[in-house]
Amino acid sequence: MARSGTRPTSRDVAQAAGVSQAAVSLVLGDKWRGRVSEATAERVREAARELGYRPNLAARNLRLGHTRTVLLVVPALTTEFFAGVYTGAARVAADHGFGVVLYPSPEGIGPARDPFASAQAALDGVIASSMAADALSAIRGDQLPLVMLDSDPEGSLGAATVNLDITDGVRQVAEHLLNLGHRRFLHLAADVPSWTFDVRARELATRIAAVPGTSLRTTRAPITIDDARTAAETALSAPGPRPTALVCDDDKLAAGAYKAARRLGLRIPDDLSVTGLDDLALATALDPELTTVRLDAELFGEHGMRALLAVLDGREPDAGDIPVELVVRGSTAPPSGP
Repeated sequence: MARSGTRPTSRDVAQAAGVSQAAVSLVLGDKWRGRVSEATAERVREAARELGYRPNLAARNLRLGHTRTVLLVVPALTTEFFAGVYTGAARVAADHGFGVVLYPSPEGIGPARDPFASAQAALDGVIASSMAADALSAIRGDQLPLVMLDSDPEGSLGAATVNLDITDGVRQVAEHLLNLGHRRFLHLAADVPSWTFDVRARELATRIAAVPGTSLRTTRAPITIDDARTAAETALSAPGPRPTALVCDDDKLAAGAYKAARRLGLRIPDDLSVTGLDDLALATALDPELTTVRLDAELFGEHGMRALLAVLDGREPDAGDIPVELVVRGSTAPPSGP
């Protein structure tokens, strides 16, 4: 059903007809024969009629090749991760004659000002990180062909979703620390309302709870080194047995944890093992170098662009999450003492 007060979108038609946005594009673009059934095509046409949906002809003309421009919406570029996503997306786009306009949402998350007089009149499609999804409504990007990155496939706004296998990354971290003998864990979680961080918390709790005699505490911090230091220092100073392993949602949070440990006179990894997630350049600048999960940002961007090109072409994007890899360095060791 179309949202009150807004023009119905192809997503509304897809939901009403019980099909994908790609199928709606095929039917309304008259490219459906041999790809979807006559019954499905009629269901889409009927849903479009009932909702009063009219394709955006300007955007459709653009998809025929008049501007061949894609918008990449990401959190503010505070780390090199999203710069890597852009590099990968732009590389694939260039191979197919497309350009990429980068739009960093100012605060990382939350609404953002429209960077164009009319985004829909200048763009073929949008690739957006779920961490910057609120910006989409401001630029009306959710009414264009859309691919979501780091987004729940079950509730995604987009015609397709592309994810890194974060669940497996957290599993690798948990198994590494459990195999070293750690039983008391502290999770330094990103204080960001995003599906990808919910996944990390859920998987870590599940893996640790599966082993008898373990405990897990959680503290949250915005993704800045100073906020992470403050949160980690408070949590590590709390009464009761101190955690021996600190699992961080992000390498910047881990850098803050290093500073907290130093202030408290704790040695890494002798007194406290620390892990991150991203494998930013920062990970090897820390001393000792950080055990973390390597996320291939450029590959992520490449997959996102290929998925959008498939949607624009009426094809089904490739399925499957992008593999990630635990990189073990000097910040983790067996716990010392009881």
